[in-house]
Amino acid sequence: MVKIRLRRMGSNRRPAYRVVVSDGRQTPTAAVLEEVGFYNPRSNPVEVTLNRERIDYWLARGAQMSETVRSLVAAKAS
Repeated sequence: MVKIRLRRMGSNRRPAYRVVVSDGRQTPTAAVLEEVGFYNPRSNPVEVTLNRERIDYWLARGAQMSETVRSLVAAKAS
């Protein structure tokens, strides 16, 4: 199953995340199919960049979003 989820980047105690499409059976640090966004919770205001066109493409092909990504997409839409 293909999943859209967060991949942690950044140094210790300074997290930043990439929103990636990857195989759900692999670990989040495994190879990804595509990078579709970026999330930086430490900036003020919080920085969220999402490629909605590509997210919709993967959802149409059966990808599942993680709960966190689902909330980021919903917050970005409103």
